[in-house]
Amino acid sequence: MREVPVASLHVRLGRTGLRVSRVAIGTVNFGGRVDETDAHRLLDHALARGVNLVDTADIYGWRVHRGWTEEMIGRWLAKDPARRDEVVLATKVGNPMGDGPNDRGLSARHVVAACEASLRRLQTDTIDLYQMHQVDREVGWDEVWQAMEQLVAQGKVRYVGSSNFAGWDLVSAQETARRHRLLGLASEQCVYNLVSRYVELEVLPAAAAEGIGVLAWSPLHGGLLSGALRKLADGTAVKSAQGRAADGLARHRSALAAYEQFCTEIGRDPAEVGMAWVLHRPGVTAAVVGPRTPAHLDGALRALDRPLAVDELARLDELFPPPGRGGPAPDAWMS
Repeated sequence: MREVPVASLHVRLGRTGLRVSRVAIGTVNFGGRVDETDAHRLLDHALARGVNLVDTADIYGWRVHRGWTEEMIGRWLAKDPARRDEVVLATKVGNPMGDGPNDRGLSARHVVAACEASLRRLQTDTIDLYQMHQVDREVGWDEVWQAMEQLVAQGKVRYVGSSNFAGWDLVSAQETARRHRLLGLASEQCVYNLVSRYVELEVLPAAAAEGIGVLAWSPLHGGLLSGALRKLADGTAVKSAQGRAADGLARHRSALAAYEQFCTEIGRDPAEVGMAWVLHRPGVTAAVVGPRTPAHLDGALRALDRPLAVDELARLDELFPPPGRGGPAPDAWMS
């Protein structure tokens, strides 16, 4: 049984009619920290809880081989064909999938070939949200939209999204899409959390102006906001001792210590507080989480159901100030 009401769990993706869960299953850990059996168990649990947005990328699973994660998801979908109708399936294109000169980027050739390869690995006929993993400034938008229009017309893609775009990339992409009389971008997936708030300057305002939904990836900054200091002291740190979290630990140690103390004072888990902050930020459609266990996913859903109070939000702004003076650029740094 869901702890979160269905009405609050699903929202429209930007200006589209597509309804997605406010918590998305991110699969970057599948094939690495999460083996196939546990990954399938997580996906079953997510679907049972009403989480319908599953986010992956063609390059995920590189620890085994590029495309391995899509293959894992494809085998899960194949176990019960009815699942495909319940899932909003999102994947990405653009990162290197081979050593050849045309095995990467957003050329029409690579976009179309990569989509067809993803469909084979995912064992499905259609990708619901096909996201450009990063900007390719060597390829013009006319060429990109030609490829995407072809895939949509063929029924292989339903919506197009972006990831890791600058604000001006979103606007330039949309302007070209409008000239082609296309819907354009349905979503932008960007890193957004208490530690990394730079998207508030231009990406979030641009997305709002263009009606683009925002999917926040790394909402806990790779585990840094999940109680990293306590876990390190206890010897239980996993993600929070690696990668992005480890890089930010020294720089934000004093703020993190105060943050974890604040979470103790209000009686909430740091991971739940960090997730609640992201989920209740203006313009954020969903948070893309990378749970390793069903309990991790349940914690994210509790964060959705338990918003932070006004004074708690103010305290978090004190601990992790917004860039500049807050708000969109250029107002953020003008007196």
